[in-house]
Amino acid sequence: MSNRQAMIAHPLVHLRLIGMAIVWGASWPAGRILAQSLTPVTGAAARFVVAAALLALWLLYARGIPRMSVNRWLMVAVAAVAGVYVYALCFMIGLGLVPAGRASLVVTLNPAATILLAWAIYGERLTLRIVVGIILASAGAVIALSHGNPWTLFTGGFGWGEVVLLGCVLTWSIYSLLGKQILRTMDAMTFSALTTMIGATLLALTALAIDGPAALNPVIWPWQALAAVAFLAIGSTVVGYAWYFDGIATLGAGVASGYIMLVPVFGVLCSAIVLREPIDGSLLVGGALAVSGLALMTVASRQQKRV
Repeated sequence: MSNRQAMIAHPLVHLRLIGMAIVWGASWPAGRILAQSLTPVTGAAARFVVAAALLALWLLYARGIPRMSVNRWLMVAVAAVAGVYVYALCFMIGLGLVPAGRASLVVTLNPAATILLAWAIYGERLTLRIVVGIILASAGAVIALSHGNPWTLFTGGFGWGEVVLLGCVLTWSIYSLLGKQILRTMDAMTFSALTTMIGATLLALTALAIDGPAALNPVIWPWQALAAVAFLAIGSTVVGYAWYFDGIATLGAGVASGYIMLVPVFGVLCSAIVLREPIDGSLLVGGALAVSGLALMTVASRQQKRV
């Protein structure tokens, strides 16, 4: 099926992919609410423990625990540590320090970092369009995160929140590259379920060690925290990934991944609506550059795979 035919066929799948972009974009203001209600460790643990419980039920019902070699289990465990455990902590800590709308633009750096790591580690080819896309996406994210003053990177004005959010980019790239190897012999939903379960276990143990058992008692949480946990666990983690993988299975990875370009757009919009965060000129300019760079990288990568 050509990309044009894929865009015409399966309208429900396209609607689900738009819904995926919305819930992933809305995860940033939801995470901001959770970060202001609970400690970063407890907030991260709460989100992924609920998601892991739902995914474990699905895995046992639909697939069963896969049989794998020790080396493959180690790869899955490393992916879980990077892409769930460390990523979740960086996500929560960063959102406690940076407005959600600006933080959501960090999404545009994920494919850039993944492409550069794939080039450095696996020798994957870089085209001029991909390089230009990386530059645009990086410039846009820097402009947005620095409030239009990118020189603050060199003068100490780039705070810990922005630094921690860059940890999200690095850990997600490691997760993506490991996933690329593991998905040769495993379906994406099983991989997502296993890594979420492992990461959630580590987050829960860390929360117990740092915040104590009482912190994990949802009875004492404010209702805003409960709502944010439910949305992040069910909407962003379980439903969002299910819709995304359904899109990949039906339309192909190229078409489905294109919808990720909408995530930072919905992130900024949802943050403005839910949290009443202002949208200033640096956010608009940076967001436009970041999304343009992401679009260019997506199209160029898709064309390269067809060659």
